Amino acid sequence: MGSNNSKLIEEADGKKRYLVHYGEGFRYERMPRGTRVIYPPPPLEPIADRRSAIEQAIDHPLESDPLDARLKRGMKVTIAFDDLSLPLPPMVLPDIRQTMIEVLLERLDRAGVEDIHLMAATGLHRFMRPGELRRVMGKAIFDRFWPDRLYNYDAEDPDGNVDLGKTDEGEDVEVSRRAVDSDLLLYVNINLTSMDGGPKSLTTGISTYRSIRHHHVPHALLGAKSLMDPSNSKFHDSLGRIHKRIMEHIKLFTIETTLNTDSFPGWLGYLQKSESKFSTWDRLNFLVNRHSLPILPYALRRKIFLSICSPYGLTGVTAGKSEPVHKKTLEAIHKQQVVQVDGQTDVLLMGIPYLGPYDLASDMNPLLVWCLGLGYIFNMYIGKPLVREGGVVILYHPLENRFDPVHHPSYIDFYEKILPETREPEEIHRRYEKEYATNPRYIDLYRNHYAYHGVHPFYMWTWGVSAMKHLSKVIAVAPKDAAVAERLGMEVAASLDEALEMASGATGPNPSMSYFHFPPIFLAHVS
Repeated sequence: MGSNNSKLIEEADGKKRYLVHYGEGFRYERMPRGTRVIYPPPPLEPIADRRSAIEQAIDHPLESDPLDARLKRGMKVTIAFDDLSLPLPPMVLPDIRQTMIEVLLERLDRAGVEDIHLMAATGLHRFMRPGELRRVMGKAIFDRFWPDRLYNYDAEDPDGNVDLGKTDEGEDVEVSRRAVDSDLLLYVNINLTSMDGGPKSLTTGISTYRSIRHHHVPHALLGAKSLMDPSNSKFHDSLGRIHKRIMEHIKLFTIETTLNTDSFPGWLGYLQKSESKFSTWDRLNFLVNRHSLPILPYALRRKIFLSICSPYGLTGVTAGKSEPVHKKTLEAIHKQQVVQVDGQTDVLLMGIPYLGPYDLASDMNPLLVWCLGLGYIFNMYIGKPLVREGGVVILYHPLENRFDPVHHPSYIDFYEKILPETREPEEIHRRYEKEYATNPRYIDLYRNHYAYHGVHPFYMWTWGVSAMKHLSKVIAVAPKDAAVAERLGMEVAASLDEALEMASGATGPNPSMSYFHFPPIFLAHVS
C-alpha cells in the first residue's frame, strides 16, 4: 500500500496552485490554506518479460490443472477478452491482450485444437469496430480470425444466448451459447480497478440484459458500501450468485492481469506528478498546453487527447480458477493503488478528465461526466467515502450539451425526455427502464450500428446513486453550459471561491477540503 500522502498544504500566503482536469484541458486553481491534496502512488516497477510471466501463470495456475493438461485435439475452445473500455487511456502497443492471446493460441495450435473463437466481451457496451479489434489483437490474429471467428458478443442475438435458469435469489442467468457449448472458455482480463474482474467478467461481459438488470439497479448499488470493495457490496453479491450458476455450465480458465499507474506518455508525464516535483521541462510543457488548448477548436482538442496512449507496465498476471485468481488480482491492485488517508472531509474537489470507459472515439456527454464523477471517482475508496455524509462535492468539467448520435442515441432521449421529468433513480428504473431495454430501434442500433444498448444510460445514472444519497449537494465550477449542470441536479459556481461559499451553507463555516488528484486511478483507504 502507498503511504499517507494526504499531507495538509500550509503556505505563507494561504494558497497554492494545483492542476485540475477540466475535460479536454486543465484549470490551475489557487486552493485555500489547509486544503488536503491526495496524490496517487508512483508507478510500481513493471515485470520486464511479459510473455514469460504469462507462460509461467498458465503453466502454474491456481486450483487448476495447467492449461496444456486441459487441451485435447478436437476440442471447442472460446477465448473471451475485455473490450475497449479497458484500459484508459489505451495501451501503447502491443496490447497485453494480444500478448496473452498469442501465448494461448500457440498452446492451442500445439495441442491440435482447431475450433477456436475469439469473442470481445462487450456485454451491453457498443460493439468494437474492426479497426479497434485489430489494434487490440494485432494484425496476425485479426487476419487469421476476423470476421467469422473473431467477433463481438451480441446480447440481443436470440439464437446466440442460452437461459441457464435462476439463482437462489431469483436472478435470471442468460449468457453466450458459444461459451456454454465450448469444452473450455478462456477469459483474458485487464484489471484497472478493484470493481472489475473476477465474477464481473462473465456476468457483465457475456450476459444479456435479463441477467444484468438484477445487479445494475438502484437497490443493489445503494447496498454497496464501496463499489471498489467487493466484500462490502450487494452489487458484487449479485454478481457472485450469477457467476456461481454460470460456472455450473461452463469450464473456465481465467487469466487476469494488473497494470501500474504509468498512465501518460512522457510529454504528459507531469499529469501524474505532484506539482512540487515538476521539472523545468514539466513546467514549460504544462504552460504551453494550458494556454494553447483553450484556443483550439473542440474537435481538434478531442482528437489530440484521444490519440494519447499509455506506457503501462504489467505488475501481475495470474491464471486458473476464477476465485483464487481474482483474490491475487485484488492484492496486486491494492499494492499499486491504495493510499492511506486520515479521516473524511467536508468538501471533496474532483476534476473530470476527457476520458471514461464509454466515450472512446466519441464525446464525453453529460451522463458520462455524471457517471465518471459521482459513480466512479466518488467510489474510489475502501473503508468509507473520502467526503463525509452530508458533505459536498465540487466538480470541474465544461459540461457541454454534446452527445454522439451514433454511439449514444438512447442517452440523448434519456437526457431530453426522462431527466426533465425526474432524477430519482428508483422512479426512473420503475417507469422507463423496460421501455428503453426492449425498444426495437435501440436494439437495432446496438446490433448493427455501434450504439450502446438502449438501457445503458440508466446504468450511467444509477452509478451515481450512492453519491446522490450521501451528499448534500454537488457544485459545478465554471461549466460552459449552466443548463446542463442544472439538468443533472448540480448547482453552479463561477469560481472555486464561490463554490466554497455555497458549500459552507451545507457544511458550516470553514469546511475542511480535500482534493482528489486524479488521474491516474488510485484508491483512498479512509480511516
